[in-house]
Amino acid sequence: MTLTGGNRHDVTQLLPLLDAVPPIRGARGRPRRKPRRLYADRGYDFDKYRRLLWKRGIKPMIARRGIAHGSGLGKVRWVVERAFAWLHQFKRLRTRYERRADLHQGLLDLACSLICLRRLRASF
Repeated sequence: MTLTGGNRHDVTQLLPLLDAVPPIRGARGRPRRKPRRLYADRGYDFDKYRRLLWKRGIKPMIARRGIAHGSGLGKVRWVVERAFAWLHQFKRLRTRYERRADLHQGLLDLACSLICLRRLRASF
């Protein structure tokens, strides 16, 4: 997770976020260094980023702007939207009050830890 200013577009952090992905464990052999596909909503629909993803060997599954809803990405995107809903339970994260990024990042880390703790506690 990366933290940027509230007035920055999300697509500016797409490539740095992909570079920060750790090796992906899977079948035997060398772990993958990049995902096979990238699912994203209409906010990431730029030909420049589609080309850059193809060059990296990642298949972009990005909804097109100007086309009616029903791209089929909702089946995958709901996981991300649900995570945002869990984070928005914490009112301090819903509206950013901290000016310092390190304080906001600390609260974000704490919220993620509490969410994981609650999920683990519910599973036992």
